[in-house]
Amino acid sequence: MGRVADVLAERLRSGPLHFTLIDPDKSPGEKAAAIAAGAVALGSDAILLGGSTGISREKMAAAARAVKSAVPVPTIIFPEGPSSITEVADAVLFMSLLNSRRLDLVIRVHARTAPLIRKLGLETIALGYLVIAPGMRVGEVGEVDVVPRDAPEVAVGYALAAELLGMRMVYLEAGSGAPSPVPAEMVHQVRTALGIPLIVGGGIRTGADARTLLDAGAQVLVTGTVTEEEGLGEGFRGILSEVRRARGG
Repeated sequence: MGRVADVLAERLRSGPLHFTLIDPDKSPGEKAAAIAAGAVALGSDAILLGGSTGISREKMAAAARAVKSAVPVPTIIFPEGPSSITEVADAVLFMSLLNSRRLDLVIRVHARTAPLIRKLGLETIALGYLVIAPGMRVGEVGEVDVVPRDAPEVAVGYALAAELLGMRMVYLEAGSGAPSPVPAEMVHQVRTALGIPLIVGGGIRTGADARTLLDAGAQVLVTGTVTEEEGLGEGFRGILSEVRRARGG
């Protein structure tokens, strides 16, 4: 596999992508591998590993090793801090929580972690991470000033700032388990303004949710809660079906 960022950029030329988020605390090792294999068989384009706070390096490494042995797509760390970084994965989302009140989560933890990442030789994908109301647990833990759902212009400002700072992607996050996804109008306005890929996650449970976001301009959909609650069932299959439809497949 080449550089993950280049692989994803090449795939995006053919249409939108889907990433499956797996929590190594809830689905360790071989369980993570089984979920990944099923998801990729249905068309998921990458596996994100993360979700819980306090995931140990050992648990992350075990999950990454098992997933990589099971699927040919990129295995990417969705980090909650330095403790979850491992060179076993293909890459790490080096993400700044743009609307956090904690400077640690905007840049300081990155400064502390950068020497380790360089030492490990782990590829980074610089990403602006923006939490939209209601924000759920990530909004609480991240001490976030959530972007109101009726304020797309605020999201546009943050997203453009991320792009102008040189970040490779922007991620609009409603929060794991959110009652509804990021509003379509916000997705549309951010996508129209951006020149880098737009990821959307949180609250996506059905094919109808996916269709609305894809039609609004989302280029990558991330789902995690739906597989934790329902497995690779109707909701997940419907989401993947919509991604394939949007790709023309």
